[in-house]
Formats: sequence, structure tokens, C-alpha cells
Amino acid sequence: MPIEVAFILYIAFPFAFAYAAATDLLTMTISNRITLSLAAGFVPMALLAGMPLEAFGLHLAAGGAMLALTFLLFAMGWIGGGDAKLAAVAALWLGWSPQTIEFVGLASLFGGALTLAILGFRQVPLPAFAFRSPWILRLHDADTGIPYGIALAAGALAVYPRSIWMTALLA
Repeated sequence: MPIEVAFILYIAFPFAFAYAAATDLLTMTISNRITLSLAAGFVPMALLAGMPLEAFGLHLAAGGAMLALTFLLFAMGWIGGGDAKLAAVAALWLGWSPQTIEFVGLASLFGGALTLAILGFRQVPLPAFAFRSPWILRLHDADTGIPYGIALAAGALAVYPRSIWMTALLA
């Protein structure tokens, strides 16, 4: 694998997920540009990494299955649209692998902990300095959702070092 491809693999996925988590925390939205960039970037990276056609198809199937599942969760009002797309693009990159199942499990655990922490945070009065920070006010507001992109990013970043991308990079 060319060194440039390896470098992009090493940096792009973690950076994009960390950025998605940060923007979700600060704005309660995950930009379509992040998920579309990751989805579009998967194709050339798979080609440059020499991914076999069968594996490419399985990655597409994993992403599609996750999108169908998360779209259902979105339609039921349980998660946001950005969360659904971010989970699907994580599955696209991770493929039909144990890491995808581990990603779902870890994201669920992180999401549960995050939800409990934010619900607890919403029970305490805010200090005076917090009233100058719109993102803290938004996070404290019981009428807003939970920035679940943080949990999704944490799950994706936790399993990425054991993904096929990193194992190929280290081989």
C-alpha cells in the first residue's frame, strides 16, 4: 500500500469521527458533509488499498443494513438523522466484521452512559459562567436531545485500531 494511502487511512477516519463528535456536542447536529465525505472517501480508499470486490460488496452491505436499521430508529424518533447516517458510514468502513458488532455494542454502552450523565447534568443548576455558552445551555435544556454522535464516535474510534484498515496498514 502506498505510504500516502496509509497516511490517509490512519488519519481520515479518526479525524472525521472526532470532528463529528465535537460538532454534535457543540451544535447538536452532525453535518452531512462529514458523513458524505466519509462515504465518498471509502470508495477510492478501498480501491487504493486493493480491497477485493467481494469484501467491497460486504462493506456496502454492512453500511446499507446499518442505514436501514438506523433509519427505522430515526423514523421512530429514537435517534437523530445525523446519528443514523454516522452509524451507517461507520458500518460501511468497518464492513461485515466482528468490529461492526463491537462498534454497535460499545456505542450503545457509551450512549447509555452519556445519556445518564447528561440527564444528571440537566438536574443541577448551571453556574453563572455557563449562561454565556450557548452550547452548554442547549446541552442543559431538557427539551433537546442527546448528542449521540459522541457515543457513535467513541465506539468507532475504539474498534478502528482492530479494523481491516489498520491491520492492513500494520502488515
